[in-house]
Amino acid sequence: KLAKLGLRSDMDLILHLPLRYEDETKIVPIREACLRGGHVSQVEGVVIKNEIALKPRRQLLVTIADDSGELLLRFMNFYGSQIKQLSEGVRVRARTEIKHGFFGAEMVHPTYKVVNENAPLPTSLTPVYPSGEGLSQPILRRAIAEAMRRVDWTDTVPPLIRRQMDLIDFEPAVKMLHYPPVGADEYALMEKSHPAWTRMKFDELLAQQLSLKRAQRARRDKGAPHLRAMGHMTEGLLGALPFSLTNAQQRVLHEIRADLREGYPMQRLLQGDVGSGKTVVAALAAAQAIDSGYQAALMAPTEILAEQHFRKIAAWMEPLGVKVAWLTGSLKKKDKTAANEMVESGEARLVIGTHALIQDTVQFAKLGLVIVDEQHRFGVGQRLTLRNKGSDGLVPHQLMMSATPIPRTLAMTYYADLEVSVIDELPPGRSPIVTRAIDQNRRDEVIERVHAAALEGRQVYWVCPLIEESEALQLQTATETYETLAEALPDLQVGLVHGRMKPAEKQAVMDAFTAAEVHVLVATTVIEVGVDVPNASLMVIEHAERFGLSQLHQLRGRVGRGSAASVCLLLYQSPLGQVAKQRLLTMRETTDGFEIARKDLEIRGPGEFLGARQSGQAMLRFADLETDQWLVEHARDIAASLLEGEVPANIAIVDAHLARWLGGKEEFLKV
Repeated sequence: KLAKLGLRSDMDLILHLPLRYEDETKIVPIREACLRGGHVSQVEGVVIKNEIALKPRRQLLVTIADDSGELLLRFMNFYGSQIKQLSEGVRVRARTEIKHGFFGAEMVHPTYKVVNENAPLPTSLTPVYPSGEGLSQPILRRAIAEAMRRVDWTDTVPPLIRRQMDLIDFEPAVKMLHYPPVGADEYALMEKSHPAWTRMKFDELLAQQLSLKRAQRARRDKGAPHLRAMGHMTEGLLGALPFSLTNAQQRVLHEIRADLREGYPMQRLLQGDVGSGKTVVAALAAAQAIDSGYQAALMAPTEILAEQHFRKIAAWMEPLGVKVAWLTGSLKKKDKTAANEMVESGEARLVIGTHALIQDTVQFAKLGLVIVDEQHRFGVGQRLTLRNKGSDGLVPHQLMMSATPIPRTLAMTYYADLEVSVIDELPPGRSPIVTRAIDQNRRDEVIERVHAAALEGRQVYWVCPLIEESEALQLQTATETYETLAEALPDLQVGLVHGRMKPAEKQAVMDAFTAAEVHVLVATTVIEVGVDVPNASLMVIEHAERFGLSQLHQLRGRVGRGSAASVCLLLYQSPLGQVAKQRLLTMRETTDGFEIARKDLEIRGPGEFLGARQSGQAMLRFADLETDQWLVEHARDIAASLLEGEVPANIAIVDAHLARWLGGKEEFLKV
């Protein structure tokens, strides 16, 4: 049971810190506690009555008394042993909030213990720990107290750094958090601003920075192919593009090209807002690998996105004589075998697909570059598998792409081991997008607006959050919306795409939309990324309050790709919760992906951004990226100085600190 909580060693136990504290250091007379009502109080008294009531339901009623008065303890769920334990004449200490019910003052399900007269009271606050099934607080408290007697308290942060950072020592910090003395600043302990918490946060951040930076160095020790050539493919592709690259694209491409020429694996994250032109940069990186005699692979999380990439990149590359293979799970066996043979023989120089690329049956002849799109939607293991498909003992270079810009603090902590390139400008000629939030009750007006836009020759996306009716969430579903719109707009062609359709059906509808044969496309979030129809300039997002900020931003990025003024309408169901209100307000105020990402981090915390980085477990338990940014910066600089120059004394410090904080959990940080 302890192992399920990740508590396998004494150090794990002592770093399992309390969620909150209970003050069991004082006893309040029963009369005073009853007058105070509504507060948590601890009382002590002798049982004067013990009975089982059967109405309105079976319950145990125990009355205790002290010199000042009587109090009822009510237990709805109880064991036979409790009846005996709380028999008349026994002295009991009980603690919870006092409520005033029909029969006067009472405690419902208090925490209690049987005590002797004059039993001493605790001298420190009582810790309440995060717990799991079958692990009571007394068991955890006992296990942690025993671990504290056995553990090695040696401080793993050198005295010089402790002085420089004004940190308290490790042992007193941990003991303070487990057993705060009476009179300790309870607010600072709960808010995690106490110096003891600062020490824990710093140690945790330092371990994370050391681990990531060390993983980065370990990767640098591995060999990777030198992709130095820039010949026929690169020149041909640049010449064939119907547009010129923006300054930001050229800068980023320059950074990637320099990495690919090195003899150690590139590990670069390419981030750019929706529509900033990441695909072109990825294609030019693949061209450099192909010019250098290697294969490149591009993996995307959904078939529709992979297919968008395939169509776009194959149209650029095949005229230049490059075979591009297409590999997804839904291919027929015969087509899959043919694609695998092309990849294995090296005939296919570029391979584009979904998770199917990482199956054991797929063997590359000479893989030099791996490109992962929307990388946060893949598991760590999946990205590793693709990276392990290199040949001759060499590790392929890796380029990860994300349209969810990562706020600076997040990049400094969770992505400290990656080089980050940012495309921070949009191609010229993109039209600005106006965003409006509209109550669901004005749906008919919105349908009118869609009709008018379509008659002007513009195309429309209508996005729904669910495919089939779920009674719990009375949402307008895609199929129902499709039928409603087809009926309301008989003179327009309405199309429907959702995740349950066969790929060929989906593609046929998408093609008709791209060719402007379909005026209104009703879709689930399958169109979230990669769809590019410049003539689509109006988007309606149904139940916008149910989408996350980054998802709303991704969806909105499907319009505004041409020169027509674009509009995004967010339909919401009132009343709105606080978080939903904040999201819709942010969407109306800004179209800047970085500002939206920063807001999203503020509203929802880092989990959303990290996706697969979390497999294993969340890397930060104590530090908070919003409030502890100053600590992140110090931890980063100190980690870099400890790892510099491979000094034996520093290596010992790093090893000891990582062993204490990560134990065996370092593996999953290495991707």
